[in-house]
Amino acid sequence: MLPKVQDAQQVVALDLLLTQIEKTMGFEVGRIGIEAQIENAKGLVNIDDIAAASPRLETLIFGPADFMASINMKTLVVGQQPPGYPADAYHYILMRILMAARTHDLQAIDGPFLQIRDVDAYREVAGRAAALGFDGKWVLHPGQVDAANEVFSPSQEDYDHAELILDAYDWCTSEEGGKKGSAMLGDEMIDEASRKMALVIAGKGRAAGMQRTSKFEAPEA
Repeated sequence: MLPKVQDAQQVVALDLLLTQIEKTMGFEVGRIGIEAQIENAKGLVNIDDIAAASPRLETLIFGPADFMASINMKTLVVGQQPPGYPADAYHYILMRILMAARTHDLQAIDGPFLQIRDVDAYREVAGRAAALGFDGKWVLHPGQVDAANEVFSPSQEDYDHAELILDAYDWCTSEEGGKKGSAMLGDEMIDEASRKMALVIAGKGRAAGMQRTSKFEAPEA
């Protein structure tokens, strides 16, 4: 994990160093990945170049505390909304990181929440990142682990719905289903875009070890 990344050359330099170490030690070249932490304004402005800097790059991470200091944000509680601002002060930052990550097929991870005993506040801040599409959030204390797993896993209802969409779309595009490009699942029209969205939710649910509580039944002819 490379902290305080401000430009692409810092990632390139670490890539070169890792390559030299791997060759010297007889390791597989390229095996060691890099996670870049964005912790100030300059890093965010240069994030597209950073995200494309090395094939070793796996993850972009938001480092909130140093970032808040770098832009003079008016609060001392990491991740908390600054007083006097009526909207989400972190929305642009998180979305900027997320767009760069998705453009270059990287993970997007939200950084730590320092009020380790306030699990409800952790859950709220983590929920913001999860709602946007982040892949996870750092934990600093065992007490935050369950909250993180809860927030970044889909609800049972959403997981079941996603699996039903996948089954229904597979059926409607099959020979038996008439090879249609779209179909109805109850009162909902589903198509290829629906399938892609469902794959994301279903994938997260499967990774979390969730089990289905519903079953797709093909409509009668």
